[in-house]
Formats: sequence, C-alpha cells, structure tokens
Amino acid sequence: MKDWIKKALTHKISVETGKRKTKTITIEPSEKLVYTVKFAIAMTLCLTTLETTHIIFLNKWNSEIFAAITALTGTITGIIIGQKT
Repeated sequence: MKDWIKKALTHKISVETGKRKTKTITIEPSEKLVYTVKFAIAMTLCLTTLETTHIIFLNKWNSEIFAAITALTGTITGIIIGQKT
C-alpha cells in the first residue's frame, strides 16, 4: 500500500476460525473518505501558508484563519482516531 493515508485509515480485525487458528481481516476505507482526508490536509496546508504570509506582510494574527486550521486539524484527527477503533 503506497498511499499512507489509506494505510492509516485501514482497520484490521483478528477473527478466531478454530481452536488455535486466527484470521486477520483487513477493512479498507472508502475512496470518498480517503479523498476527504486528503482534501482536508491540503486545505490545512494552504491555510497555514495563508496565515504565515498574513503574519509576515501585515504583522498581525488572523484568528479566523487559525480557527479554520484548528477545525480542520480536529476533523482529521477525529477521522483517523474514529476509523482505528
């Protein structure tokens, strides 16, 4: 699996098939979820760049951009943690 986002969202379950035998089942995430996480990560990077340029050129902190970055970071973290449990 070359896609690290898809690998991070993949869920593995161990199922007992006999007395001493176990089988590992791999549940891969949907493509929509993978694309959503990729989009959220890309937007977080874009907003971080925007906040940095805002600070460099205007010497001011923009709390709205930071709130959007925080919301996207929380969304990404929630998706990854929720998918793993």
